[in-house]
Parts: sequence; C-alpha cells; structure tokens
Amino acid sequence: MNTSPLIALCAGEASGDLLGAHLIEAIRARCPQARFTGIGGPRMQAVGLESLFDQETLAVRGYVEVLKNLPAIWRIRKDLIAEMKRQQPDVFVGIDAPDFNLGVAAALKAAGIPTLHYVSPSVWAWRRERVHKIVQQADEVLCLFPMEPELYQQAGGRARFVGHPLAQTLPLEADRAAACRELGLPKTQPIFALLPGSRVSEIDYMAPLFLQAAQLVWQQIPEAQFLLPYATEATYARLQSLLTAEPYCRLPLQLLPGSTAQACTAADAVLVTSGTATLEVALCKRPMVISYKISPLTYALVKHKIKVPYVGLPNVLLGRAAVPELLQHDAEPEKLAAALLDWYRSPEKTAALQQDFTELHRLLRKDTAAEAAAAVLAAAGANP
Repeated sequence: MNTSPLIALCAGEASGDLLGAHLIEAIRARCPQARFTGIGGPRMQAVGLESLFDQETLAVRGYVEVLKNLPAIWRIRKDLIAEMKRQQPDVFVGIDAPDFNLGVAAALKAAGIPTLHYVSPSVWAWRRERVHKIVQQADEVLCLFPMEPELYQQAGGRARFVGHPLAQTLPLEADRAAACRELGLPKTQPIFALLPGSRVSEIDYMAPLFLQAAQLVWQQIPEAQFLLPYATEATYARLQSLLTAEPYCRLPLQLLPGSTAQACTAADAVLVTSGTATLEVALCKRPMVISYKISPLTYALVKHKIKVPYVGLPNVLLGRAAVPELLQHDAEPEKLAAALLDWYRSPEKTAALQQDFTELHRLLRKDTAAEAAAAVLAAAGANP
C-alpha cells in the first residue's frame, strides 16, 4: 500500500477551492503522509496544497468571457499537463471546472495516471451527450446529486453519489437569531442578502443590477439592511469600487468576507446569482430570487442547449418552480426588487418553502469529503 501518495488536485474557482480544502483534510485524516500538488485557491493552500498556478486566471464564466482569457488558460493547461507528467502523481482529481479539468484528465489518463472528476457537470440540464466523453476522460465521477450516477453508469462509466458538502456542513435547523446576533443586527430588522457571484466576471454583470434592486427595496423599506458576502480580494476590490461611488455609496450595506451562510441565515430574503450559491441559500432555509445575466452573444450560444425548465438548483432538485428565476431579459432591477419584497411580505409562503428545503437538506446529507477521500485514496492505491 502507498502510504505517502502524491495527489494532484485542480480547482478553478472559489467553490472548488472549498471542496478541495475539505477533501485534503479528509484525505489527511486517513493518510497523514499524503502530499498535494496542482492548482487551488487560498483555502486549499492553507491546508497543504502546493499551488503551481494562479487559480483566479481560471475563474471566468461564459463563452465570450472565456475567449478573452483563452491564451492564458491554454498556456496554464499545457504547463500543468507537462508538470503532472513530470511529477507522476498517483492520481489526478479535477474539481469542477470541467471544460478545463477534463481536458487535463484525458491527457493524464492517456499517460497512465488514474483520473477522477469531482463534481459532475450539469449533464442532466444541458449537453447530455458529454456523458460519453466524460467516461472516457475520467476513471470515476464523484457526484454531488443523487440523480447523476445513473447517467454515467448507463454510458458504461463509474460514478458514485458522495452527497453535497454544503448539506453536511450546514445545520439542519437554521438559527436566524444567532446569525443576526453574530452580525450585530437586531433580528427584527428587515435584512436582505445579495449574492452576485464569486467570480470577477459575475460581479461585473450582476453586482450593479443587484445594487439597483437593493436601492428599490430600500425605498420601500427604509429600515432595511443589506449584506453582501465576497469570496476573494479581487471580488472585494471590484465591489468596493462600486460601493464608494454614486449612487450606491448611501446604501446601508455591509461587505462580509466569506460569510455567505451567515448572511443568508440572517436574511429575510436573498437575491442570488444562479449557481452553487442557490443551493447554499436553500440549505440555510431562506427564500430567494434567482437571477443571471451574461453577454448577449454567450446567451444566444447556450440558450438552445438547455434541456430543463429551471436553472436554479433548488428548483431542479424539487422539480418545480419553488422560487422565482429572473434571467437575462427578465433580470431587471424592478422585477428583482418586487420578487424580494413579495417574499418579505409572505411569511406563510416562506414557512412552506422552509419545510421543502429541510427535506431537500436531508436527502443531500452525507459525509461528502470522507466519501470522496475514500474514492481518491482507492484510485491512488493508498486506501487504508
């Protein structure tokens, strides 16, 4: 048995950095001598990853946005593959970021390095034909949602449901009073959380829109307080430049470093960009309005490929429009503000939604990092 495996990990954004950090900790609990190399953000580096390249370069979204950064992304991928072939890790684990990581995985698998992909792409939503290619690129897919493994197994691949880490780390019972107390806010004060995204490219598109909606809510509820968590120093700098200028400088808003769950739990309602954050809001048992806006060209390229009626994870997992989705042309400040105010003024509807979110939480709750660690160590030939 390999007692000191070299494990290569690659996470392309903030959510992947968090997953990767928990995975490293779970691997270390089982195999203390394990070593870690690859690409990761501050959380993964804090628990022992030697990051070879800047993660922020990979954290872009959308066809047009990616094209602008394509030369740098290609250069990093080429250099990473070369370095992995030189280091010869016992396993390569791509964490989310499938467009980048699966290309790396394919090259390394061809070189004889075992490959895992942690977080299935949304093949159930769009571009389902990707399943057949993914099973050729990755030896196993570690899935966060229970409906995903069957898709890979039907294509002759290996996949397992490991649960969703947010469901394991967040409490089943959300304590709003405690969250308000920690933030120094009275629980009787109307509170709204704004989650425009973890990437700079998302901040550029979504933050001005969300701040305009917040201003409209503030006009209706002058005593309202707004909370805006941020993921990285790069996103903080972009947000700070917006908030120190007119017309947003008067808005009663707190910027919170990495406190998404705390902000959501304290909030009466949340305005959130479509993505993993929508699930975090659901697991905090808070009502939300989901929005998303990308460049018109990117939207034209992707809209016909979407095969499900919803884009927000809570709606997808519940199989119905449990929370409103205001996307692209519907992503207007007036509509967003009206939807937030509707939740604030509808306590009975909120209570029913919270029951649905609690059941969803139970369904997704497993020791995700431990399940994923077992799969990684098995692939590396180091399972205790």
